[in-house]
Amino acid sequence: METLTLQAPAKINYLLDVIGKRPDGYHDLRMIMQRVNLCDTVTLTLAETPDIKVTCDSGVAPDGPRNIAWKAARELLDHANFNKGVTINITKRIPVAAGLGGGSSDAASVLMGMNELLHLGLSDQKLIEIGSKLGADIPFFIFKTSALAEGVGEKLSPLYNMPKCWILLVNPGVHVSTAWVYRSLQLTSSSELNRLPEFFESVESIVSILSNDLESVTIPAFPVIADIKSRMMELGAAGSMMSGSGPTVFGVFKSFDVAEIARREITSGNSWFAATVETL
Repeated sequence: METLTLQAPAKINYLLDVIGKRPDGYHDLRMIMQRVNLCDTVTLTLAETPDIKVTCDSGVAPDGPRNIAWKAARELLDHANFNKGVTINITKRIPVAAGLGGGSSDAASVLMGMNELLHLGLSDQKLIEIGSKLGADIPFFIFKTSALAEGVGEKLSPLYNMPKCWILLVNPGVHVSTAWVYRSLQLTSSSELNRLPEFFESVESIVSILSNDLESVTIPAFPVIADIKSRMMELGAAGSMMSGSGPTVFGVFKSFDVAEIARREITSGNSWFAATVETL
């Protein structure tokens, strides 16, 4: 049977405003989202039997309907009325539950890959509609460019020609519940929303809009996040912020060498995850 292998990139949020709570329990957001070249590898193999099987080398991703990649495959198999199945193998490089969108990116890759393997010819917009039912970040990864994301993440406006940056990612390994963060959040009033530039011309223009409403909940509970942010700035970052609901902190650097020195300094004497990556 046919096999297809895709790279599923991580994301960071340069901006994350939580504007209001919706009747469905989700929140209206305003985000500037950026892919980086830290990638999981997703391999899809069509199977003769009508089963969906997910394997993952991390040992923490579930198989079956609790796995978002499994759900993505189910959606496309049902859409195609395809009476066979698929095996999904995920090699993880993106930390799990880290605010980097790894699971959503894997699911987006499954949707795009199954569309190709099954010769469905679905447009990206149709895949975004399907993906938005599964997870708020999935549409962004199908969109495949830097974006202003609104609503719950499904309303996407492209941001072309974003300045390339070196990004240092540091995850201290604490567990942060996204549901807990949103339950505990004080919403941003519309009068407090930052005006956004129409174009981002430099690293400085990106750093000028760095903001994440979720830090107000996460940092008091996990002060190590603030410690990492401060350390990044001391070691030459142009700006630093938590990504998503955390706990990963990213620093924006103009130089790979400076970012690498910071990575070595920050992770000396601990077992934290850290990687120097580039924006896509």
